[in-house]
Amino acid sequence: MSHRSIKNILIVGGGSAGWLTAGIIAAEHQCGHQHSKIKVTLVESPDVNIVGVGEGTWPSMRNSLQRMGLSETDFIRHCGAAFKQGSKFVGWKNGADNDFYYHPFVIPNGYGQANQYSAWKTHGQGQAFADVVCAQSQICQAGLAPKQNATPEYAGVLNYGYHLDAGKFSQMLQQHCVQNLGVSYIQDHVEGVVSHDNGDISALQTRTNGELKADLFVDCSGARSLLLGQHFNVPFIDKKSVLFNDSAMALHVPYSIPDEPIASATISTAQEAGWVWDIGLQDRRGVGYTYSSKHTDDQQTERVLKAYVAQSVGVEVAESLSARKISFEPGHRSHFWHKNCVAVGLSAGFLEPLEASALALVELSATAIAENLPVTAEHMKITRDNFNRRFLLHWENIVEFLKLHYVLSERTEPYWQQMRAPDTVSPRLNDLLTQWRYQPPNRNDFVQNEIMFPSASYQYVLYGMGFETLNDVSSREFDAPQSAIKHLQENQQRLYKLKGGLKSNRQLLKHVVQYGFQKV
Repeated sequence: MSHRSIKNILIVGGGSAGWLTAGIIAAEHQCGHQHSKIKVTLVESPDVNIVGVGEGTWPSMRNSLQRMGLSETDFIRHCGAAFKQGSKFVGWKNGADNDFYYHPFVIPNGYGQANQYSAWKTHGQGQAFADVVCAQSQICQAGLAPKQNATPEYAGVLNYGYHLDAGKFSQMLQQHCVQNLGVSYIQDHVEGVVSHDNGDISALQTRTNGELKADLFVDCSGARSLLLGQHFNVPFIDKKSVLFNDSAMALHVPYSIPDEPIASATISTAQEAGWVWDIGLQDRRGVGYTYSSKHTDDQQTERVLKAYVAQSVGVEVAESLSARKISFEPGHRSHFWHKNCVAVGLSAGFLEPLEASALALVELSATAIAENLPVTAEHMKITRDNFNRRFLLHWENIVEFLKLHYVLSERTEPYWQQMRAPDTVSPRLNDLLTQWRYQPPNRNDFVQNEIMFPSASYQYVLYGMGFETLNDVSSREFDAPQSAIKHLQENQQRLYKLKGGLKSNRQLLKHVVQYGFQKV
């Protein structure tokens, strides 16, 4: 049994997680070619509705789409996609009129070569940290795109991801995987699990197609976690005591006029019991309120959400929109690969939409499976242990980074006061906050490879929220004040050039829809 070859992979569940996983594995192993030894099959129940809301991606999505052989032009046209260059946080510190900051997708200019924090405090002249150390926050604030008409597909003048329609995205991935990547697609309802004597899954019992056998099973069944959770009973680690949000209410919001500007960042606006996301697509906005059900009720949530929307489209339009509620349990499985089954997406866990880590985790998981696909069952044990260690660190990093946004707030509502209560903050994050009082976050704070939120991201949030680091404890070679000043000056020069050469997000998207990008 231990030397049984791993040739057949069966993915349970579609949606963004299932089809991204299928596409990334199939592309890596050239499943569309006759010589490929790997077969990828996706089974999706016709009885299960996909949770499709407007979603944000990280820049990693560009690489994922490109490695699957998808045209960026086709993707933008089909999915109503727009360019995303980071996140804008509004009202998170104290709710004042001027309370906002950016977490952009580019690292500070000269990061790792000099102390930008010290240079900012000395020469920033009251400007926001992100505005001084990089160009992207001001490009976002101006509503500009991250590239030009002539920039080839997937290349960028600035780093960028996307806002996309999740339903349309799944449809596009499904068509591409089946037609171009050799993925087999079965629409059927999984009714049971057939096991080997050693506890591995042998096959899935389906309503119409009988037993579907495979060597490796990928659970993309969503929050039901059909295989990892229900069949194997892998424990769920509840994070509700750390991150309170367990509900969301979402709306599709029309633009007031056809050529209305499209925001270049996800806008996250703090509210009394959570926060509102605002995502700009080509033909509409995806707007939703992520909240704690212990701190508000659904009726109040809908009132707050529609009051937010009414500011841009008017009361009459806002009241006519139909809100959809989504409930979730913040947390993740204690491990993600058990025997010959690995969970990807919601079946592995979910925390909340803040910082859009869900799709990025899907990409990272699918890529790890594709690039380290075990050859035999004996090999799988080693692969499985490595995967579990690696992704447990990823989940811990995400929890810690999301919590950072809340503990720095000075808002006075009960929700926010309780969010920063000492007993809800991990000892490690407390230690890091103390350390950062004396020196800015740096790469030595996070030793694991491919950490999802690096130290530069912590700098943007910390200093965007008004956190203070002692600026004159000692003079170090790394501070390199002259080099730091040079980087700040270069940043301002680049910003001036970019503002003169970039179109608005809306203008570039109209060009892409009509003419397309240059092919790579």
